[in-house]
Amino acid sequence: MSPNTRSQAVELAEEYYDSTEADAFYFNVWGGEDIHIGLYETPDENIARASRRTVETMASQLTELTAECRLIDLGSGYGGAARYLAKNFGCYVDCLNLSKTQNKLNQKNNLRSNLTDSINIIHGSFEGIPALDDTYDFVWSQDALLHSGNRPQVLDEITRVLKPGGELIFTDPMQADDCPDEVLQPIFDRIHLETLGSFSFYRSELLERDFEEVIVLSMLDQMRTHYTRVGEDLRSRYHEIVDLSGYEYVDKMLRGLEQWVDGAERGYLAWGILHFKKKE
Repeated sequence: MSPNTRSQAVELAEEYYDSTEADAFYFNVWGGEDIHIGLYETPDENIARASRRTVETMASQLTELTAECRLIDLGSGYGGAARYLAKNFGCYVDCLNLSKTQNKLNQKNNLRSNLTDSINIIHGSFEGIPALDDTYDFVWSQDALLHSGNRPQVLDEITRVLKPGGELIFTDPMQADDCPDEVLQPIFDRIHLETLGSFSFYRSELLERDFEEVIVLSMLDQMRTHYTRVGEDLRSRYHEIVDLSGYEYVDKMLRGLEQWVDGAERGYLAWGILHFKKKE
């Protein structure tokens, strides 16, 4: 698949995240700097703080990350993780992201943080990563791979651009390994997908691509807490966010969040940190 060939799911994700309604919601409610699932110490913790803890926790696993390393963040959003990594480890980061709206804010914040020499923003899809083979020491991604309609192709691309001995670390909203057929259909319909990944899917697919498992941390409770917290914050600021995103968007988001929480409570979903190393 060439960098210009993308699945319908990716095309729809780009359209969604470029919309003013979605941009206003994610920036103001979901976490702003880090629009990913957080790690909560208490059920009522601030969303942005919990979301930054996920970045810190993932980074702490990369013991070989140094200023000489090159890393790519797949689905980088507003670039919060990239700035954290560049500032704290001195590494060079490519931000690959399909939303031009998010990329503009990422660039603005990089300039404000004096990190434009350390972070490069690329508009594109991880189904066709615009990079040469064996380019990166690390591949990083947070809650983005689910948006692909061709996840095996994404893993092929990750394998291609990652150096031998390089490391892949990511999170992704997933379905449970034993999830019954069709119970997640309301979620699939909302995000225009037919399936989600799973722990067993990523383990088997990466094993086939000559990766070895470093650690896989299953933390479904954190997903449930995060979607619950986002829903609580959205309800408490309902009229404020309606002024930014509109009644239709906000009401649909609240219904969607309830579906994610219900799926997590029933054990149909999965989430965690997955860390793998490409064999030499």
